[in-house]
Amino acid sequence: MDYKSIQYTMQKNYRAERTKIAMLSLLVVLCSLLLNSCAVSFKFNGANIDYTTTKSISVADFPNNAALVYPQLSNYLSEGIRDQYLRQTRLQVPPKGGDLELEGEIIGYQLTPMSIAADSYSAETKLTITVRVRFINNVRPEESFEKTYSAYQTFDSSQLLNDVQDDLCQVMVKEIAESIYNDTVAKW
Repeated sequence: MDYKSIQYTMQKNYRAERTKIAMLSLLVVLCSLLLNSCAVSFKFNGANIDYTTTKSISVADFPNNAALVYPQLSNYLSEGIRDQYLRQTRLQVPPKGGDLELEGEIIGYQLTPMSIAADSYSAETKLTITVRVRFINNVRPEESFEKTYSAYQTFDSSQLLNDVQDDLCQVMVKEIAESIYNDTVAKW
């Protein structure tokens, strides 16, 4: 081998070693930053609230005025709505007199037979909850409204309503609470 080829090979090896060292150093720096850095968190809850003027929302109990009454539903709904605001905002939730106020009543809790099976009986049943809500914005009265919300779930007709209604109601209450939240403070 001549001198130039030895020199070229040495330079090539030197560059490769430098690249490896640089990559390893970069990896060490990135790992240390990840392990020792301050945590940054983002909340994508969609809330559009001016916390300087709006500090609280009161959620009244929602009485069950439906023809068919499921006793736990009123509590599930009232607490589900309160929980939605507690989890998604910094608003206080006093029992009365909030900057924002929610009140209403459960006006529908009904069962509807759905698809018909081969034996001419219903194969599925739909359970529907309907709620009338009044939203009062004491900070911006023009944003106040009254609206009806509903949600439904289906279940196999071979199951008894008593066996499935707790789970179905929890799912529907969550859906209704999210819709109310979106209409009141998220403005979606």
